[in-house]
Amino acid sequence: MYDWTDEHQAITAVVRRFVDEQIRPHLDDLEHNGVPPFEILRTMYEVFGLKDAARESFARQLARKRDGGDDERPTRGSDPAAQIISTIELCRVSPGLVTSLGVSTGLAGGTINKLGTPAQMERWGLDLMTLDKIGAWAITEPDSGSDALGGMRTTARRDGDEYIINGQKTWITNGPYADTIVLYAKLDDGSGVDVRERKVLTFVLERGMPGLEQAKPMRKMGQHGSPTGEVFLSDVRVGRDHLLGETEEPRGGGRQSAKDNFVSERAGVAAMSLGIIEECVKLSVDYAKHRTLWGKPIGDFQLIQLKLAQMEVARINVRNMVFAHIERSNAAATPTLAEASAMKLYAAQAACQVADDAIQIFGGNGYIAEYRVEQLSRDARVLRIYAGTDEMQVVAIAKDLLRA
Repeated sequence: MYDWTDEHQAITAVVRRFVDEQIRPHLDDLEHNGVPPFEILRTMYEVFGLKDAARESFARQLARKRDGGDDERPTRGSDPAAQIISTIELCRVSPGLVTSLGVSTGLAGGTINKLGTPAQMERWGLDLMTLDKIGAWAITEPDSGSDALGGMRTTARRDGDEYIINGQKTWITNGPYADTIVLYAKLDDGSGVDVRERKVLTFVLERGMPGLEQAKPMRKMGQHGSPTGEVFLSDVRVGRDHLLGETEEPRGGGRQSAKDNFVSERAGVAAMSLGIIEECVKLSVDYAKHRTLWGKPIGDFQLIQLKLAQMEVARINVRNMVFAHIERSNAAATPTLAEASAMKLYAAQAACQVADDAIQIFGGNGYIAEYRVEQLSRDARVLRIYAGTDEMQVVAIAKDLLRA
């Protein structure tokens, strides 16, 4: 795959029109007035029939689960490019929308549908996939960001047929507003096993549970379109029906589930980066053509041309990564953790550099919100942090190379 097909270009045009008409007018509310993104996302689901598509996909997945089949098989006729196009186009205007959507449907809903029983899928999974409810995926803690599994201190202690959960999670996307929270905790069974080696369990919590506190949104540098907050757990009591799979030994287990999600999340960052890069290139080229200095467009100056050329090289490279990922998805080939980490590392750094160069081209205008590159630069920066920092991507890639 070296370019979008005619069908993909038509999808791009339709999504771009929706973005221009339904999202750009609300940017100030998302960026500066603290308005949550969920109604905009629900409108998008209605306009494009995504809600009905989610119901149909869920029904097929549920049927496979009930039949004892592999619920992770790719859906026949599905087109991963269509979803990636939506990611790219949304990220051209507000990457935070993609973050909130991906966490709710992909990380929260996807984890429930993968690890849960049919009853759990029906109870929580469907509403998350259709956006009737909002989900959060809670793994990160204040002292275990990059060491999410080993450094986890949130505990789940057995009490008869129930579990009592205590701990704290932070930097939780959708945390302040989530109806459903997929939460990871270490089993505290009194066995004396070192805390780093204890079994990781995956629970589903619901808003309003006694002992569960969802703090107000944090004030962040960027991605204001995606609310982030802390979750506090004080003797939260749940039955086994809230333990995904209703067993402490689900297929893959809590640790493997988290690692699988990291692969998906890191590969998705490349598509997010491409949207930011494409918008920055478009805005910068237009500005370089029309902004004059000493009587001529600044695009005539070689230093500006150098920046534009480097931005275009980054765009082509990240685009090729995304296209390669689409081809592999069509072949049902999942990237390794190291491959997904390599995609994320390069693409996130490229997005940050391109956005920074865009600000430099705009000069003082680039430093104010009106010209948009300021927002895109702030939004891009977190791509080098969440889903694993740059440093953790380097570790994952290097370990894979050294094992060969």
